[in-house]
Formats: sequence, structure tokens, C-alpha cells
Amino acid sequence: MVAEFAATFPTTLRPGVLYVSGAYSTAAHLCCCGCGHEVITPLSRAQWVLTFDGTVSLRPSIGNWTLPCRSHYFIDSGSIRWARRYSEPEIEANREQDRQLLADARVDKPGGWQPLIQCCRSVWRRLRRL
Repeated sequence: MVAEFAATFPTTLRPGVLYVSGAYSTAAHLCCCGCGHEVITPLSRAQWVLTFDGTVSLRPSIGNWTLPCRSHYFIDSGSIRWARRYSEPEIEANREQDRQLLADARVDKPGGWQPLIQCCRSVWRRLRRL
């Protein structure tokens, strides 16, 4: 998987490309199982964190629980690492944990998303100069 940095996403996503929008703190890619569905990942401490050191990583794992394929994988240093399938109770527990993390990271709370968004914008500006 390669990273492509852009202000907005193209109309048609290409397989094997993780599109990253610093302006919107969001990444997008086609599901790695090959089903063709688009996967959108909001970037924040409470959701997904992207690292780029020439290769791209996205944490935590991507669990496509609402897609028919229900694929589950990591994007790790440009490679796809498949993760085990979750049971329905595990999926619901994961969703509840995600809801709690989002509630804890609300923008109006001290230390919410704003510092991370500023950091992402700074990194985006530096990458555009390359």
C-alpha cells in the first residue's frame, strides 16, 4: 500500500493506494480484500493514527464490520497484515469502546482533537514542500 497525499480524494480510488487528506484529517482506500468498497478512516487520537516514514501505517486495525466482506486488517509499513475475524459480541464491544473513545476526545474538551489537527496540518505543509 502506498500513500498519496492530496487535499481531496479522487472520484475513483485505485487499489493499493491510501489517499490522505491533511485538510480533512481523513484517509481513504479501497478495501484490501478486493471487494471494491471504499473505506474512510478519520484521523485522530480517538480513531485512526497515520504514520508516514516513506511507508504508510495506520493504527488501530481496520475492521470493516458494516461491509459484506467484514474484512479485518492492519496497514503496517505499506503492507497489509490480515487480522482474525471478530464475532458479533466482539464487534459490538469494539463499537462501544470506539464510542467511548470518541466521547472522551470531544473537541470541546481540553486536549481534544484540535492539537492533533494542527499537528497534521503542519506535517501536511512540510510534505507539500518536498
